[in-house]
This record gives sequence, structure tokens and C-alpha cells, in this order.
Amino acid sequence: MNNIKTICFDFGNTRLKAAVFIGDKFVEEIILPNDDIHTIERLIEIQRPQKAILSSVIHHNLAIENLLAQKTRFHKLSHLTKANFTSPVGKPETIGADRLALAAAAVHYYPNKNNLVIGLGSCITYNFINQYNEFIGGSISPGMDMRFKAMQVFTAKLPEVKADWNYPLIGYDTKTNMQSGVIAGIAFEIQGFIDAYSEKYSNFNVVLTGGDASYFASRLKNKIFADYNFLFKGLYALSETNNG
Repeated sequence: MNNIKTICFDFGNTRLKAAVFIGDKFVEEIILPNDDIHTIERLIEIQRPQKAILSSVIHHNLAIENLLAQKTRFHKLSHLTKANFTSPVGKPETIGADRLALAAAAVHYYPNKNNLVIGLGSCITYNFINQYNEFIGGSISPGMDMRFKAMQVFTAKLPEVKADWNYPLIGYDTKTNMQSGVIAGIAFEIQGFIDAYSEKYSNFNVVLTGGDASYFASRLKNKIFADYNFLFKGLYALSETNNG
């Protein structure tokens, strides 16, 4: 039985997170207050992992890379990472670390399928991996919070509004009009992309991930796999490939 402990770090634009795996089993998610060296040292002391991998889309504290390399078998995700898929795109070095992880998870958990992985984060990413395990690319659009914020920032009178899942389809005041526009708009956008891909590809699979995945998945007409930990699972798979 594989009891090796792995920590997968995901440094995104909104939050810094880590996930603990024992073998290939997801155990827990840990929210990090910051990327201070002492924060990571304390986490390593408590968890005592044998392996670690870092996915970062921010300018993080580089000292933690040296620490992880000293304390674990460490890999930093980049375009040089060995993967279970190919990237026949124009500039593979421009693919975000988070999107690489999502592609790896798709191939690992749903092999030999045309996979559309939709990541709901600061931005919404649409990541297409075909049945030949090629990450073709996809689309990027503004995320939910970004859409709400943009309307407040770039207009003179619209207020700052937060999401409310009980929004009406037909808004009756400024707040509910904005909520309907953003939340229903995202649902319609996602459904539109799924319909367009499914018309073009057979043997087609959709995975929705991110904090609001379960909410949006329940409102789409297609069969959707909602997996909040999908990015972490991809990081684990890449760690296994690159850390031995």
C-alpha cells in the first residue's frame, strides 16, 4: 500500500491553498494565510511530506522553493514539466500552471475521451484535451467576481454587488438586474460552450471545477462531472510523473 504523503500547493490569484494526499487519496485542503517562509516551514513540520509540487500563477516568495527542495522531493510546475499529455499549441510556455494541472487530471481520470475542463476561478478557463491526449487550448473569460467588480469600477452609478444564488431571472431593481446578468450570463456562457463543443466532438466529457462548480453543474442540461478538487488531483498526478 502506498502511504507516501504528498503536498500539492496551488497559489492562485485569489487564495493560496495546499492539499494533502496519502498515496493517491485526497485527505484535506489547507488554506494558507500567506507565502511567508515561516508559514511553509510550519506546514512541513506538521505534515512531514515526502513529496511536494507547486503550481503558481502569482509572483510568490521564491525562498519557499528552496525550502521545499531541501525537505521533500520537489517539483515546480512549468511548461518544462513532464506531463501525461502533449501541447501542440503555438507557444506552450504561455500555458498557465493551473491549466496544465487541469489537463493532467482530465487525462488521468478520463483517458481516451474528448474532455472539456471548465475552471471557475478569478477567470473562467475552458480547457480542451482531445481523445489523443493533446491539450489543444480553449478560452478564457472574466470570472464572477471580476464581472461584478468591472460594472462597479467602469460605470458612474452602478453599485458593488455580490452573488446571490437566489437571484431572479428577470431582475426587478439594479442589484437583481446585475446578479441576473452575471450569474445567469455565466450559466448561459458555459452551456453555449458545451453545446458548441459537443456538436463538433463525439465521445465528449465535461468536468466543472472551482468553488462554484456544484452550483453551476446542477443548472446545466448536460451530464457534468463537478469536482472541486480536480486541480489538486492533476497536481498529484504530475507530482507522481516528475517526482518518481
